[in-house]
Amino acid sequence: MTAEFTLRLGKLRQRLQDQEQQALLVFSLDHLRYLCNYSGEAAYGIVTLDQVFLITDYRFIEQAEAECFECQLICRNRDQQSLGQAIRQVLDTQRISKLLFEAAHINLQMWSGIAQELSGISCTSSTGLVEELRKTKDAWETAQIRQAAAIADQALHDCMPLLCLGVSERDFALELEYRMQILGSDGLSFPSIVGFGARSALPHCIPSSKTLAAGDLIVIDFGAVVHGYRSDMTRSFVAGKASVQQRNIYHTVQQAQQAALASLHAGQLATITSAAASEVLQASEFSAYTSTGLGHGLGIQLHEQPFISPVCQDTLQANYVVTIEPGIYIPGYGGVRIEDDVLIQTDGYSFITHAPKIFELEI
Repeated sequence: MTAEFTLRLGKLRQRLQDQEQQALLVFSLDHLRYLCNYSGEAAYGIVTLDQVFLITDYRFIEQAEAECFECQLICRNRDQQSLGQAIRQVLDTQRISKLLFEAAHINLQMWSGIAQELSGISCTSSTGLVEELRKTKDAWETAQIRQAAAIADQALHDCMPLLCLGVSERDFALELEYRMQILGSDGLSFPSIVGFGARSALPHCIPSSKTLAAGDLIVIDFGAVVHGYRSDMTRSFVAGKASVQQRNIYHTVQQAQQAALASLHAGQLATITSAAASEVLQASEFSAYTSTGLGHGLGIQLHEQPFISPVCQDTLQANYVVTIEPGIYIPGYGGVRIEDDVLIQTDGYSFITHAPKIFELEI
């Protein structure tokens, strides 16, 4: 892992130099995990052109000592020193006069208190600096996402026998989540989405006491976590033999996903991949029941850049990990979504999620 953190910090420092800045004040805990492996809470980072400082307190100092890479740790006494004073002390000792700070990851009230202590220092708000680096996954990151996806694949396989008439959305979700953690997931990628019947048309359906009935459409969206990296997969089913309409909905979504995947490769515009799926959906009889968002980046956060949509200006690059998840959602009737995690490659893509796409369940 040491080489990966060295490379990430090197890329960030080059960007600081390009912007003629001396340091970045990091407020995002996700960014601290990405830059120095810290997975705790209540911490703030300062990345200079040659050092990294992590400011925390007694509750997390031992964790930081065990986890952090290339960090000088500062244990702040919160009763005697404000956060602004602690930051100022580091900046003064390092003779920092030009500072970027992560404006998107701090509220105005908190920044106002810090800024009062930073008089005489040029503070410039910055957005997207680390996020841009995180789009491209290194080999270690991809391996963690693959392991998380493998856990989710196996958990769904193990829980499929529980998907029987009379089971509730909530009970199935709980069993699926428990199984992922038994298999080694570090918690949940996100609260699992399970919807039966008409409730499958809710894209973010919160599992309820609704029980599975014959002929119900089923949407299950879930993910595992390994070393802070997440998977995200959706599979859709029907309880028993599908009606003509249900089969047409599923086939349309399947074709839309295949069209989007066929367009994927490094150098492709995100708008073109989005349009490939949209053309299939809009040409169908279900065009009024689709959404514009096709997918998103995946990593330490569930939803990372790039967000694949008609307005995304990104050019997709090799080693981006993204989801491709078209769907059709008919209120009062039901919905279908198929979602996979893929690694973009120079000449195409490779699947990270591998659970079979079986529509009709023998119930």
